[in-house]
Amino acid sequence: MSLIDKPSPNFNERKGPPDMVVLHYTGMETAKAALDRLLDPDAKVSAHYVVDEDGSVYALVPEERRAWHAGVSYWRGETDINGCSIGVEIVNPGHEFGYRDFPAIQIDAVIGLLDGIRERWDIADSRILGHSDVAPARKEDPGERFPWKTLADHGHGLWVEPDLPPAGAMGPPLGPGDEGLGVFSLQSALGKLGYNVLGGGPYDDETLTIVRAFQRHWLPEVIGTEIEGRADAATRVRLMALLRHITLLEV
Repeated sequence: MSLIDKPSPNFNERKGPPDMVVLHYTGMETAKAALDRLLDPDAKVSAHYVVDEDGSVYALVPEERRAWHAGVSYWRGETDINGCSIGVEIVNPGHEFGYRDFPAIQIDAVIGLLDGIRERWDIADSRILGHSDVAPARKEDPGERFPWKTLADHGHGLWVEPDLPPAGAMGPPLGPGDEGLGVFSLQSALGKLGYNVLGGGPYDDETLTIVRAFQRHWLPEVIGTEIEGRADAATRVRLMALLRHITLLEV
């Protein structure tokens, strides 16, 4: 893959090798605006790569260095996500400026970029994540239009499509204000997957936000519907299937 060098001054040293990839959308009106910001020393933000809509890939920060792309974030007990991850910004105006589908040529470039990254570093499928996964209270990128299944079909990231139980077998969706064993099990499972949530409390705003982030990645068809942020049968079954799949991969 041919890379276009656009060195950013916004980085520092890592404490260890990267073992995670975090995918973002740029969320700005143009690719130029996004690059200008990521290269601006006063902005104090950066990423390792930017993938434009025409498939061009810009290299901003060496993978061996710590780029500043994730901000306040968390996954599986890790709070320095910048320190353990490679950040990839994917050009898209995002929800604020006219969110749209990602062109196939752009996704092909992301896949090719991931091919190379994973040849150089030991990065598990379960640690290829979106910004909204590691910072669900602040971010929603790369968003529900991002084709996670396509990435998984090409060997990058996790995707499962389990069969659903018969209608009504799991009861009504869990949602805000609910309490009890079902909510505890849901929160515990989300925490085991990697989100920053502890089981034991009611289905509060934090739980809703994390369920929404999970759906945005692994059940995007419910975003914008009455199920968004509520744990229906499809959400709970897919969550448990992901955990089983990760357990098998880690054995």
